Amino acid sequence: MTRRSSAVLVLAGVLLAGAVVPAQQAPAQPMSLKAAIDQLVSFDFPTRTEAARVVRRTPAAEAVPVLAAAARLHTDGYVRYRALVLLAGFGQASATSTMRMLLGDENDRIRAVTYGWFQHHPDPEMVQALIAALDREQSEFVRPGLTRALAAAHADAVVRKALEPLILRGEDYFRGSVIEGLGDFRATWARSAIESVALLDGPLQDDAILALGKIGDKASLSVLAKLQKAVGRDLQPSVAASSCLITGECAAHVEYLAKTLVFAASDPQHQTLLRAAAFALSALASRGDRQALNVLFDVGGPSTNPVRAAVALAVGHVALRNPGLMLSVLETQTTLSQATDLMLDAFDMLSEDFEEERFFVEIRRAYWAAVEGSATRRVAQVLIDKLEF
Repeated sequence: MTRRSSAVLVLAGVLLAGAVVPAQQAPAQPMSLKAAIDQLVSFDFPTRTEAARVVRRTPAAEAVPVLAAAARLHTDGYVRYRALVLLAGFGQASATSTMRMLLGDENDRIRAVTYGWFQHHPDPEMVQALIAALDREQSEFVRPGLTRALAAAHADAVVRKALEPLILRGEDYFRGSVIEGLGDFRATWARSAIESVALLDGPLQDDAILALGKIGDKASLSVLAKLQKAVGRDLQPSVAASSCLITGECAAHVEYLAKTLVFAASDPQHQTLLRAAAFALSALASRGDRQALNVLFDVGGPSTNPVRAAVALAVGHVALRNPGLMLSVLETQTTLSQATDLMLDAFDMLSEDFEEERFFVEIRRAYWAAVEGSATRRVAQVLIDKLEF
């Protein structure tokens, strides 16, 4: 599925609120800022893409107040959502007050963006409001962002008290997002509870094993040693990645994961193992392991589905978590077009507008910071063209 063919999925949210702008051809004349914001809901992909570009390239002094007003007051719910995403790209000083104001908005897409914002910009003044939201957010689409926002503030004792019971109780999907978030934000205090989940057979075992590695406490090595002897083949990639993250001794683990990914990619019967190996490699790459990311590109670049989908998702995960590493590794790719095609597939599948906007901001920043004619600027330009931002 391409970004153009995903238009129907993207615009499904439009039906939640407001009018729909009819399909039309990309405009021949430059859009005004107001017109561009109105066109963020267009069915026509080139028009919608050009509208976002116009907004991103408008000076902050002009764009920020208009975007903030649109996020709060526009009559179309999807335009409000897209305006808030684009506002986030202008930085913390520009967006925080609007994010605070819209935390309890009735539009679930708006709330998801605000939770994402406070994940990356923890705000002690919003902790109580985030905790209060735990009682009402039950959507699979929205709640994971809320729990990650709280995980980012886990140093607060009140947050720890709210999150600790959610590691062991509740729906598996929601528990998984809590465990993953606490791992990503290295919540050492949660280690014991997460170890108990890692030792239990079940759908959360994989998440818990990797979370232990992300937390990075050497006290978990004895648990991982026990798991290495006890779990089946499909969980071994997570044990290997977790051990690498804790010890820093990764060469043998990355070699094992690379061989496992190649093996699983060769046989359609090993899809679970394929996803496990790709996910484990993405966890290592997200923490800065260049070789892990190179393995994903080597296997995923020339692949076809279903292998391509699994590896592309892993690559997309790295891009959203570590844009700097992604850009650096792309500079060394001999088949850059193939690698960026894989990223395009990833972003099409992920459809995480807020996180993708953060990636776009980092790539644009790197472009302008790089010397003209440099590899960084060349690769950044390829990404801007390929991903159409």
